[in-house]
Amino acid sequence: MWLPSLNPLFAISTLATLLLPVVVTAESVLRSSSLAACQASSGFTASLFDVVFTPNNRTVAIDLLATSSIEGYVLFDITIIAYGYKAIQTTVDPCEAKIMGLCPMVSGKMTHPFNLGPFDKEALDVIPGIAYTFPDLDATVRVYINMTSGENKGQTIACLEADVSNGKTVDLIGVKWAAAAVILVAFIASAIVAGLGFTNAASHIAANTLALLAYFQSQAMIGLCSVSLPPVVQSWTQDFQWTMGIIRVGFIQTILTWYQRSTGGTASVIFDTLSIVSVQVEKMKRSLPVLEPAVQAIQKRVTDIAHHGSTLGKRSYEKTEWGSYIVYGIQRVAFRARIETTNLFLTGITFFYILCLVLVILVLLFKVGVELAVRLKVSKGDRFSEFRTGWLTTLKGILFRLTLVCFPPVVILCLWEFTQVDSPGAVVLAVFFLFSMLGALSYAAFKIIQIARRSVALHRNPAYILFSEPRVLNKWGFLYVQYRASAYYFIVPTLVYILVKGMFIALAQRSGVVQAVALIIVEAAALITVSVIRPFMDKSTNSFNIAICSLNFVNAIFLFVFTDVFGLPGLVIGVVGVVLWIANAAFSLILLLMLIITTGIILFHNNPDTRYQFMNDDRTSFIKSQTHIATTSELDALAATARGTGKTIDLDDDESARSSPANVGGLPRPGTAGSNTSPNRYSLKSVRDSARNSVRSSMIVPGGVYMSEKPGGQGHHLRNQPSGSVRAPSPLTASGSDGSLPKTSSPPKPQGGNQWQRGAGYD
Repeated sequence: MWLPSLNPLFAISTLATLLLPVVVTAESVLRSSSLAACQASSGFTASLFDVVFTPNNRTVAIDLLATSSIEGYVLFDITIIAYGYKAIQTTVDPCEAKIMGLCPMVSGKMTHPFNLGPFDKEALDVIPGIAYTFPDLDATVRVYINMTSGENKGQTIACLEADVSNGKTVDLIGVKWAAAAVILVAFIASAIVAGLGFTNAASHIAANTLALLAYFQSQAMIGLCSVSLPPVVQSWTQDFQWTMGIIRVGFIQTILTWYQRSTGGTASVIFDTLSIVSVQVEKMKRSLPVLEPAVQAIQKRVTDIAHHGSTLGKRSYEKTEWGSYIVYGIQRVAFRARIETTNLFLTGITFFYILCLVLVILVLLFKVGVELAVRLKVSKGDRFSEFRTGWLTTLKGILFRLTLVCFPPVVILCLWEFTQVDSPGAVVLAVFFLFSMLGALSYAAFKIIQIARRSVALHRNPAYILFSEPRVLNKWGFLYVQYRASAYYFIVPTLVYILVKGMFIALAQRSGVVQAVALIIVEAAALITVSVIRPFMDKSTNSFNIAICSLNFVNAIFLFVFTDVFGLPGLVIGVVGVVLWIANAAFSLILLLMLIITTGIILFHNNPDTRYQFMNDDRTSFIKSQTHIATTSELDALAATARGTGKTIDLDDDESARSSPANVGGLPRPGTAGSNTSPNRYSLKSVRDSARNSVRSSMIVPGGVYMSEKPGGQGHHLRNQPSGSVRAPSPLTASGSDGSLPKTSSPPKPQGGNQWQRGAGYD
């Protein structure tokens, strides 16, 4: 009977079933496709084992390729373990059950499929109905074969173990497509909104989308670890392997196999041998003494293979003494995706290359389409004007952002390829992609830090050059736009986090405990860093990322629990696996809904910038967005007059930047030779007065209070003001380069620091 003590587990299972849909098969079945020996010197081994139990007709179909050295009458001691709990324990006498060929057992090979049953309906009532419906059932059948006659009477001469599945799973193609579609639409929406000039809204969409994609990649990395995982965790993490480029396309796999062979490699063909060899997808190891000799024998065999340099140990699947294969970690993910392990690295790299090519083509087509629309007068001439003039720089920025997004899978797959050496050509590609991407992102981070420091030195605000120069923003903005201006450097800790995490996952495949401990340390450091520094652009984005880091840390703890180093009861480990799935499924659903709703509102909003507060780093004062165009023509004229030259800043030349009048206050001071203040003074004053009148609707006073200049001095919050109507004071005033401008009254400086430093987030 199914024991009443499992009622709490049933409650959890019922709740989990409501969260995500599962695959519904034509009829309920219980199936096992691998048979493992669970004791040393087992008298019965099988390299092929496929058993299907159909409750409708109460029969069992068995197809196996086994070798038996057992002769005589036996008794089967059967134990069914569900989520680490011994649910059913019974004995079966094959003679009483009239099982042909097993009464008595004879030595030899068993190669022919056969059927058992039909069984009595009362005998099947011990199997609960939930066993046929709950997704990714974590159940194991263990059979001890005990002799009842001969000189070995009363001894256990064989132990067999088979994992049972019901065909229901959370590894759904619909979940993968839905998640990928949401991410893709959000990125496209961000690009469109940015092209229309609403940079504040676009940066929020992009930041949240990147954070959600990084969370999906973290889920996929859990599945890549070599820790033994419960079936539901394996399937859940498999839903996000597309973020790592692990996507199977038939003709691409054929091409990659040809490439590997043509460059001196030997492709694995395990999927061609599934009809004669079983594959054991490693899941939870139960801490039972009877298993230890078999596990030690397997480990000894693996050590011997690796020591003698066999291709099986280096580049193919590990094989047991009885002829079946074992897959775990990265190989487990490849097998579940039906990708040969020797093609896995090339698959990920190929999809990165395809994404780059597709993005280049789309940008070119968009450029041609916009130009045709303007020439045919279908669109206004100022629509996407910034993209039309700087589309090449924008394309570089898009490719840099794609490089950042694909950096985690490239690090893991390239480092893993160094341990596999599938072929000399594949190793060369691994070296090229890893170091080229690492070099490109490192150079980009260096340039951002260099530009930000120059902006601080010249204008006492890193946001000035980072956001006022379209060339910098479009090319390098992917590295810092999601952070506040004073945290421009945070891309460096991000790259280090990705690199260290990828190194442990790729290079420590032989030790799941090392991977679990390392991930706990890495995720704890990430959570503490993000919580203390709060580097993102505003409070909501910081909360979004802190929540993701918190769940990543919890997942790392769960991963350590799965290593079973503490010898926890099997039921505890099984329940933790279900909890991990439920928690992450609910969290993912919430984040996806938030992103969908926010993106939808922004796309159908007249002025999406007004949905968000302006950043404290004054970036909106420097970005020329669509909402600023109506009020900045006079300010642009003032800026051009103040510079004295129409030349732009050369951001790649330190000397030219330092000597540029726009950077060092090129306006001559009054009373000095060549100042010529008389003709210029009143023209500048009239231009400035005109500009100030256009933005007099609101102003910022010390203390962060937004006050209206209407009669009566009634205060209004910034949210009630139109987007772009608030501008920070000119950096020329703060840098002391306003000598030729008339003195105007200004609010008193706040205590405790420079006003520009407060605006940049240094407070």
